[in-house]
Amino acid sequence: MDLLEFENTSALDAELVKKVVDLLAKAIEHHGSASLVVSGGRTPKGFFHLLSQEFLEWPKVTVTLADERWVDADHKDSNEKLVQENLLINEAHAARFMALKNLASSASSGEVSIGQDLSTIGRFTVVILGMGDDGHTASLFPGSKTLSAGLDMESGRQCLAVQPLDAPYERMSMTLPRLLDSEQIIVHVSGENKGKVLAMADAGEDPFELPIRAVLQQTTTPVVVYWAK
Repeated sequence: MDLLEFENTSALDAELVKKVVDLLAKAIEHHGSASLVVSGGRTPKGFFHLLSQEFLEWPKVTVTLADERWVDADHKDSNEKLVQENLLINEAHAARFMALKNLASSASSGEVSIGQDLSTIGRFTVVILGMGDDGHTASLFPGSKTLSAGLDMESGRQCLAVQPLDAPYERMSMTLPRLLDSEQIIVHVSGENKGKVLAMADAGEDPFELPIRAVLQQTTTPVVVYWAK
């Protein structure tokens, strides 16, 4: 596991911004556009604010989410709301955003349409993933009925509808093969408990026990972990 340790979240956020800006700028230079996949939760808020202030050719950047709760964009638990209010501000207000929630009545009925949207982006520039204390990443939860489909590298699916066992709301999650279709993956975590889960994930082999293992132990895409104590 390629692990970068930081004494605090402020130090981590500053270095993570440098890394992401460099990746996005190079992609714009070489390909004329770039894409950034981010995750929800409390952990990335400081990073979002710092990144939003960076001078980039933001109109050439597409931002989307690794997963989303099937709630309206103005709902307090919406990841889109989090991104709109904390990242797509300041300089980054000009970036293009692709939602993982549409007007369909359920995630399962919206899955095909969102998958078609995601396929238009092509290979991602950088994917930033979080991790739960149970080892889930995106909405690939241990014990979920859809986990096998989500981890299936031969599924051909961009995303899938997920009903978490212990969390509210139906969700839309990118699949493992879609997440890995990226030039770089960064796992962004903080806290002692998350550090212990990372160590467990690194030591074991079963991705169905800790789905983050499927990201950390694959050899398709470069992965680095940014962890703040």
